[in-house]
Amino acid sequence: MALINENFLKLKAGYLFPEIGRRVTAFQQENTEKAARLIRCGIGDVTEALPAACIKAMHEGVDELADRASFKGYGPEQGYAFLREAISANQYDGLNISADEIFISDGSKCDTGNILDIFGKGNRIAITDPVYPVYVDTNVMAGNTGDANESGAYAGLVYLTCDASNSFVAAPPAEKVDIVYLCFPNNPTGAVATRDQLTAWVNYALANDTLILFDSAYEAFVQDSNVPRSIYEIPGAHQCAIEFRSFSKHGGFTGVRCAYTVIPKALMGSTVSGEKVSLHQLWSRRHSTKFNGASYPVQKAAAALFTPEGKEQVAALIHHYMGNASLLRDACKAAGLPVFGGENAPYVWVGCPAGKTSWEMFDLMLHEAQVVITPGSGFGAAGEGWFRISAFNSRANVEEVCRRIGQLFQA
Repeated sequence: MALINENFLKLKAGYLFPEIGRRVTAFQQENTEKAARLIRCGIGDVTEALPAACIKAMHEGVDELADRASFKGYGPEQGYAFLREAISANQYDGLNISADEIFISDGSKCDTGNILDIFGKGNRIAITDPVYPVYVDTNVMAGNTGDANESGAYAGLVYLTCDASNSFVAAPPAEKVDIVYLCFPNNPTGAVATRDQLTAWVNYALANDTLILFDSAYEAFVQDSNVPRSIYEIPGAHQCAIEFRSFSKHGGFTGVRCAYTVIPKALMGSTVSGEKVSLHQLWSRRHSTKFNGASYPVQKAAAALFTPEGKEQVAALIHHYMGNASLLRDACKAAGLPVFGGENAPYVWVGCPAGKTSWEMFDLMLHEAQVVITPGSGFGAAGEGWFRISAFNSRANVEEVCRRIGQLFQA
C-alpha cells in the first residue's frame, strides 16, 4: 500500500472557504425562501466582466491558434517575452526589474505554495497573524511545522500578531527568522504598510539574511501615492525579497488564471555548507520541470491590460470595487463597529459586536441578513473577534448589504 504524506494529517478540519461553502449550502437547503436573498461577500472573487481589451486580445490569440501558419504549441515555461516585457515596462518601470526576472504562472496562490519547493528543511519561518491560510497550510504540507495547538497555531512557525494596536501591520521580530511572509495590501485585513514600515522590514532582512516572500496581489487597489506598491521600491529589496503578483484582481482573471513571480538575479539562498546559490536559477529550473506555462490566449489577454485601452478599463474596474469598499466601510462605521481596511484594498476588516465570536458573527449575518462574510478566526487566532467583507460585487448588491447591516444593528 502506498505511504501517504502524513503532514497532511496535521491540517485543521478544512480549508476556510470550503467550510464556509458547507455552512452556506446547509443554510440554503434548510431555508429555501431566505436563500433566495443570499448575497455573497465572503470569498474574494471578482464579479464584473473582463475588460474589453482582454476579450479582444484573447479572441485574437484563439484565431492565431486556428491557423496553421500562426499556431502556437508549447510556449516558454517562464512566459512569453511579450508579456514579461510588458510587465517589466509597466509594473516595474524605474525599479530595475528585467523581463527575465519575471516568471508567468497560472496564479499567485499556486506560486506562494510552490515556492517552498526550492527551500530546504530547517528554515525558521515567520507569518503574520491573521494570515492568508495558504501560507500556513502549504508549510504544514511541506513538513515545516509541528502539530497545531488548541488555538490552531502550529509548532515551529513564528507568529507575528497583528491587531488594532499596530493597525494590523506587524513590526520585524526581535529574533532572527530565515523566511517571512508579508502581504500588502493585506488579505484579509486590508491594511497597508508605509514606506518607513517596509524599509524597516528590508533593513531587518538584510541584517539577518532573511528572505521576504512579498505577496502584492492587491497592489492595483492602492489609492495612496505614499504607499509602496512593490517591495522593490525599497532600497536593498532586490537582495532579500521575492514578489508575487496576480492578474486575478488587477484584471478580473480569477477564472482565467494568470499571475507572475519576480525573483531578482541578485537574490541568493544558501546550502547547509554555506555555499551561495541563485534563487532565480532554482525557480527557473523548478518552473521548467513542473510547469508548462500559462496558455497563449490568456497571456495575450494579460498583455492587453497594459495597452492604453486596457489601463483605462482596469482603472474603471478598480474604481468600481473601491467604491463598493467605501460604502461598506461607511455602513459598518455607522453601525458602531470598528473598521480597518477598505481604503487601499478591496477588503473591509470589521470588529464583531461585544461578546460575539467571528463564527457567531458569520451565522448571524447568514441567518438574519442573508449575507455571507468571512470569519476572522479562519485567518488565525489573532483574527478572532473580527470578520472580513469583500467589496467584489455589483453596486446594487453592495448597497443592499449596507442596508441590511444598518437594519441588523438597529434591531
